[in-house]
Amino acid sequence: MAVVNRAARVELTRAVAERYRGSSKDEKTLILNEFVRLTGYHRKHALRVLRKRSPDRKSVSATRPRLYDEAVREALVVLWEASDRICGKRLRPLLPLLIDSLERHGHLELDGEVRRKLLRASASTIDRLLAPARAGGPQKRRQHHRR
Repeated sequence: MAVVNRAARVELTRAVAERYRGSSKDEKTLILNEFVRLTGYHRKHALRVLRKRSPDRKSVSATRPRLYDEAVREALVVLWEASDRICGKRLRPLLPLLIDSLERHGHLELDGEVRRKLLRASASTIDRLLAPARAGGPQKRRQHHRR
């Protein structure tokens, strides 16, 4: 069993993978046996390595652009605090009334885009946006009075 170093394995993988992908089933078996013997890889791992498109390129996951920016998050925290820190499911239907009331009394001033995003956010999104605020601040404990 001739196990080669890492740099040689990368070069060998690059060379053998092209040949492996374009081969018939019988040829693939022979190529795989030779590749396992040279690299010292387990057979299943060798299969995965040879089937991979480009062994040296890092996979980059596509990320969606953020819909709710920091301004939305900050406004939401203000609204959440004003509503006594209720959950997103209960805060969601309260938002239109709460926004109007706080703006009317001068406690909040929202940009039209921020307002639109706040009113469009789902309860789950509200909970996700509030998660850092919940984790960072002191938690209120409800007091249970015994009779």
